[in-house]
Amino acid sequence: MDIRISSDKKELDIARIHKTIKDSYWGNYRDIEMTIKTVENSMCFGIYSRTDGMMGFARVLTDKVVFAYIMDLIIFESHRGKGLGKMLTEHIMNHPEIKEVHTIALKTKDAHGLYESFGFSRINNSPMWMAKDNAKYN
Repeated sequence: MDIRISSDKKELDIARIHKTIKDSYWGNYRDIEMTIKTVENSMCFGIYSRTDGMMGFARVLTDKVVFAYIMDLIIFESHRGKGLGKMLTEHIMNHPEIKEVHTIALKTKDAHGLYESFGFSRINNSPMWMAKDNAKYN
């Protein structure tokens, strides 16, 4: 499978992203204007293949130094179970503007194992919050 990941927002299929987020447990309250605004105000990543087009999406809020928050990481239903979520997460974690960030956080209800494989840990007893702390404290 010929796969590429791009941060070019012009390539994003906003309607498909919105539909998938709207069908999710975390974004069912969002309208299309909210989805557009979140894309405009975030670093965005699309995962694509030459034959299937856009297969997934993720966005990150970050100051690029101290904190980053991975949000809306989705793989479209027909492409799930192929390792694309792992591939997209790896790309984000190795992105030059994210890999040196001190703390990276996210929320998930059902993908703890995926994120634990990248060094994320649950925060206290939260069923959803996870973080990876890269900070060096004296």
